[in-house]
Amino acid sequence: MNRGAGLWRVSGWVTVERLYSDMYAIIRSGGKQTRVSKGYVIDVELLKDAGDEVTFTPLLVVDNEGAVITSREDLAGMQVKARVLGNVKGRKVEVFKYKNKSGYRRRKGHRQRHTRLEITHVGAIS
Repeated sequence: MNRGAGLWRVSGWVTVERLYSDMYAIIRSGGKQTRVSKGYVIDVELLKDAGDEVTFTPLLVVDNEGAVITSREDLAGMQVKARVLGNVKGRKVEVFKYKNKSGYRRRKGHRQRHTRLEITHVGAIS
C-alpha cells in the first residue's frame, strides 16, 4: 500500500501511467483537510466525544479508476470510517519572547493534543 503523496511515471512533460490504484478521499476535521485511504493512520485535532469509531463525510473521492467524485448528491452516499486508536500529544512548540536592550525574555512551551485514527473504510455507505 502506498502512503506517499503519489507516484507518477512521467515521459517528458506528459503523465503516462499512475503507479497505484487505491481509492482515496479528502476529509475535513478540526478545520484542516486531509487525504486518506484505507489503512492510513492520521492525527487530527482532539475529538472529545469520540467513541470507538468515527465517521466523516468526504469532500472529494477518487475511485480506483481515477474518476473524481465531487457532487454533493454523490458524496451524500459516501463515507469514511475510522477507528480511534487513542489520544496523543503533538510535537512541542516553543514560544520565546524577546525585547532588545531591556533584558526581557520569556520562554513557554505547548504540546497540542490530538486523536489518532486508523482509516478502516473509504467508499459507499455500508
